[in-house]
Amino acid sequence: MKIFRADDSPFKPADLQSFVGGARTKLLASDDTHVNVHVYHVQFPDGARTNWHTHSGPQWLLVTEGSIRVQCEGQRHEDVETGDAVMIPPGQKHWHGAVPGTRGVHLAINVKVKTDWLEPVSDADYRGQ
Repeated sequence: MKIFRADDSPFKPADLQSFVGGARTKLLASDDTHVNVHVYHVQFPDGARTNWHTHSGPQWLLVTEGSIRVQCEGQRHEDVETGDAVMIPPGQKHWHGAVPGTRGVHLAINVKVKTDWLEPVSDADYRGQ
């Protein structure tokens, strides 16, 4: 058994090369010895979102507070709420962040994942226009 204490990993400003709008992240837990799983706690204030990106493995988003907007390339955005979960399959280009006008928090569980960060999400795409 391994316990990951919340205080052992403080929140940090999200990487400006990968996020827009003042998101904060922390690596909550990881295991690189068996399955290669990383669990991130991500806080999105109003207007904050990731850039477009892909993962080499599945990514699970578990919404723990507020509302999160998720969009896969070529699809309409979806808004998910506290208690909802999203699974993004390997290789699917997507982004996620706070629903405009709200704040959102999620846990991101990345399984066997390498992330390729791409271009920023336009304001029009973020607003769903």
